[in-house]
Amino acid sequence: MIEIIAAFARWLQLAANMILIGGSIFLAIAAYDRATISSPWVARFERTLPWLAIILLLGLIAVLATSSALATGLTEHAWQPSAWFAFLQKTRTGHVWMWREGFALIVLGAVLYIRNSSRAQWRYVLCATFAIITLSVGSLASHSAAEELSVASILPYTLHIVLAGVWFGALPAFLLIIFTNKTGQTSEKIDKSGVQTLKRFSVMAMPVMLGIIATGVIVADRTVDTIYGALVATEYGWLLITKVTLLILVLMIASRARSTWLPSLAQGEVLATIGAQKLRKWVRIEFVIAALILLVATILANTIPAKHAIIEEWPYPFRFSIDATWDDPAVQTRIWAGVALLILAGGLVVFGRAKKWAAKHRIGIPGALVASALVVILPPLAVQAYPETYLKTPVPFDTISIANGSHFFAENCVACHGPQGKGNGILAKSFSKIPADLLTEPHTERHTAGDFFNWLTKGIPDTGMPGFGDKLEEEDRWDVVNYIHAMSRGYQARLMSPKVVPNKPSLAPPNFSYSAHNESRGILQDFRQQKSILLVLFSWPESKARIEQLRMTYEKLSEGSAEVLAVPMNDIDPQDIEEITANIPFPVVTQGAKEITRSYILYRRTLGRPDLLGEGSIPTHLEFLIDRFGYLRARWIPVADGEGWTNTNLLMQQIAQIKLEKEILSPPDDHVH
Repeated sequence: MIEIIAAFARWLQLAANMILIGGSIFLAIAAYDRATISSPWVARFERTLPWLAIILLLGLIAVLATSSALATGLTEHAWQPSAWFAFLQKTRTGHVWMWREGFALIVLGAVLYIRNSSRAQWRYVLCATFAIITLSVGSLASHSAAEELSVASILPYTLHIVLAGVWFGALPAFLLIIFTNKTGQTSEKIDKSGVQTLKRFSVMAMPVMLGIIATGVIVADRTVDTIYGALVATEYGWLLITKVTLLILVLMIASRARSTWLPSLAQGEVLATIGAQKLRKWVRIEFVIAALILLVATILANTIPAKHAIIEEWPYPFRFSIDATWDDPAVQTRIWAGVALLILAGGLVVFGRAKKWAAKHRIGIPGALVASALVVILPPLAVQAYPETYLKTPVPFDTISIANGSHFFAENCVACHGPQGKGNGILAKSFSKIPADLLTEPHTERHTAGDFFNWLTKGIPDTGMPGFGDKLEEEDRWDVVNYIHAMSRGYQARLMSPKVVPNKPSLAPPNFSYSAHNESRGILQDFRQQKSILLVLFSWPESKARIEQLRMTYEKLSEGSAEVLAVPMNDIDPQDIEEITANIPFPVVTQGAKEITRSYILYRRTLGRPDLLGEGSIPTHLEFLIDRFGYLRARWIPVADGEGWTNTNLLMQQIAQIKLEKEILSPPDDHVH
């Protein structure tokens, strides 16, 4: 029950705030014409402003009460002021509430001033400004602010709700005009001065609506992320679809009002009467739909965003994936054919309007083409899906998981898939269908981590692939999934060289934790936004000269904002450890080295040494350059790349390059998808 009351309170105060914004701006537009500003509808609307301000104040108090109860899980806190004060003092939402309530009081003062003074455009603008500030402050407690408290993250959401307020809030005043004549009574006609105000608002409404759509797309993209499945399998997704559907209906009404009904008001008595009737009917419907949109938006604002929601079970036997199907030429042909049909449908909409087709033809023919386009496009994009398809990986993509996964893969998968996952195991030829190549084919890009988990758990019918649900624990199966992804990423690394490709981050290396000889410890992510990492996998004594060179150049590397992490690839005698670490200014990893080695040797392949057969040959020395945003940018393998980074100037040039670069991609995710 408290959740329902909370939703109603949030909706009520938000609606009041928006009407104060849109209504004040509408009055400012009306103030351009002295005849309009003296119209009866203006007085009627002004009388509602103080009540709206009071509703805003009381609604915010109700929001505070219900938020206090919801935050603690105790319903009785909704009517205990002590719980309210605790909520205000201890939460950011409480701090934001105090600012909103303060500005709401200023808004009340502004509307009372308007009611008791002569009408002037600047007074309406002032009221709208304070109402906008009141609404905008609430953005600091939104999902956007929770993601990142910065102008770039909050501004789109702020603009979205303010522009929505300009549109939605003006509708009550719009309705007052079309229902009120010169004497303040309802009639078939609309006052001429009111018509001019409606037209002025219509001119402004178009860019406002475009702004709502543009900012809405940005906000939705951030809350849904790249997983379209979240739209049709989470509460947030279905609410968002509902909101968009309602918005489309509003756009259809607004378009007809702008193009047909408003112009008809100046086209003779008969057409003006018909236009007025249509406006009264459909703008009322538009207002009701807008109120529903606002209610859905209110619920959305307090629902877990789709990108954070856990899809425990995908409810459909298929999903759409362009990554998994695009390589098929037949798929490409059908998609382009469908796109052509969509373009044709759009062209016929414009043509039909220009030629004044009947409504059934103007809507029916393009609609049939759109339906045909979807029939052509969607089926070839569909691939089989499983209940686990969009299950988020609970085990992070790190060296411990990958090392464990390599062990389970060797025990259970090598016989069929081969030691390097290429599908060439000793039992491969005994199957009617050759085991999948997990290394050189983009298998991991075409399927989700949940797909692999399903196959590992239940097997794949009619392929000979068994399930391991009764043999491997759940976490072990996720470790194998991480290992498969590490193999695939390692094969992509064959394109790397000792030279950084400028502004082209793409490959995410595994995270790892470590302890070093100098008692330092941490994880790879600790260096993000601070330093680049030169990760050195060395063998002793083969790498002795290189370690000494790094010791000599360490100061220069540090000046370039780079840290060296040295990881021994082989077991080293205690006496050799003392020799290695003597006078070494950078950390030499002592705990975590085996896991780091087993994971990063997967990134050993080059174009000249693809290393695809058998167990694979392991170089005795590898070095990786990881930028401060967490991406693997360059790699040097002496046996493949020659002199490479022994040329200190070449190494420093690469470090300088990535130091100059700004953030291009968000830091890589800790989990595979």
